[in-house]
Amino acid sequence: MHKVYLGLGSNLGDRHALMEKAITLIGERIGKVVRQSSFIETEPWGFESDNRFLNAVILVETEHTPREVLTLTQQIEREMGRTRKSGSAGYADRPMDIDILIYDDLEINEPDLKIPHPLMHEREFVMIPLREVRK
Repeated sequence: MHKVYLGLGSNLGDRHALMEKAITLIGERIGKVVRQSSFIETEPWGFESDNRFLNAVILVETEHTPREVLTLTQQIEREMGRTRKSGSAGYADRPMDIDILIYDDLEINEPDLKIPHPLMHEREFVMIPLREVRK
């Protein structure tokens, strides 16, 4: 089994319900959710919005490859109402964002898949719940 840490964030709609639904779907489709951080409320990062984020990190045990985890998390995001990924157009409000933070001790540097997440150390909304889960 592989250990994958996923960062979750939501700043549209019923954020608590969306976070719980995402965690349930991850547990059903990706693997067993072993640990879950507290939900923390944070300001948007990288863009302006009146909508605060709810963020968390979960640890999942999975048999899926990193590429499969990426495909599955993106599918869950779309099902939950996400219409586009952040990229050159910048960040925007979203009902659900799921990022692969760490997958075992792998290092992957592909155009659409970077593990460990290259910006996680710059983001307290990732590092605070990640430290909580990794205790």
